[in-house]
Amino acid sequence: MHREFPAKASLASQLNLRVPVMSAPMFLVSGPELVVAACKAGIVGAFPTPNARPIEVLDEWMKTITEQLERAKDEQDPSTIGAWCANTVTHSSNTRLQDDLKLITKYKPPMVVTALGSPKPVIEAVHEYGGIVIADVISMKLAEKAAAGGADGLACICAGAGGHTGHLSPFAFVSAVREFFDGHVIVGGGISDGWGVAGAIAAGADLVYMGTRFIPTFESMADQAYKEMLVSCTSEDLLVSAGITGSYASWLKPSLRANGVDPDNMPAAPERSYDSNRSLGARRWKDVWAAGQGVGSIKAVEHVSDVVNRLEAEWLAARSRFGMFTG
Repeated sequence: MHREFPAKASLASQLNLRVPVMSAPMFLVSGPELVVAACKAGIVGAFPTPNARPIEVLDEWMKTITEQLERAKDEQDPSTIGAWCANTVTHSSNTRLQDDLKLITKYKPPMVVTALGSPKPVIEAVHEYGGIVIADVISMKLAEKAAAGGADGLACICAGAGGHTGHLSPFAFVSAVREFFDGHVIVGGGISDGWGVAGAIAAGADLVYMGTRFIPTFESMADQAYKEMLVSCTSEDLLVSAGITGSYASWLKPSLRANGVDPDNMPAAPERSYDSNRSLGARRWKDVWAAGQGVGSIKAVEHVSDVVNRLEAEWLAARSRFGMFTG
């Protein structure tokens, strides 16, 4: 079947992006400092609302992000500041969803990503203030359900992604989604440089989720030991298992061992629970660290701005390379 790519203004240009990249919302890693740094560098900055507990902290975080980005408009050209994004959990176990949604409507992030459930509970509220809703999906079945549910876009989480991961190749996933969906498509999974970004965009994506690459930045909330582990590890140090959270995720083997978990003898998958009203406390996964297959490209802990500068140079070089095949 011939695929017609949607004839609309690019999502990257709508969101004021230098590079069509989103710093993915990462559990216990993404906070206000990382979000603001990403936006000021010219990409989308995103964070998961469950990182801010209790709900009063989420209010403080959103206030901080909006105020700092407003001040940034006096320091640099407003057209160079990327959009920010809140990622909320719509799983039935999350009793805080309605409280999250009240703050989302108060602070109006231009993008809202829903995860681990249907996007339907947030669509009306976000559309009312002009925002767009992206649904995280890890399979074709979930992609079809989210599209039917009215999502403006799909974030296709593919094989190679860090944290909760998918199983499909990014190219196969995007191709299949484009057979029936003409909305926004974001793709994530093992993409860690501007060359990979260019490949994903050429295949039909609008933006690229990039998570692991932004964990070892000075602005992320990750533990310093976590950042240093990412610098020292490669894709050979990863294990995909549902034994920690109940959902398949890509874990760093040295981190599992440091927490008394044998990568060769993983525990059975526990019951899934994503309630943002519960304290993080001593949850078993709190100190176990995740990474995607792009981990091997990380050589140092850097500032977000330096990472984005390099991504842009690689992205532009990749676009120039396409010229070799035209004429």
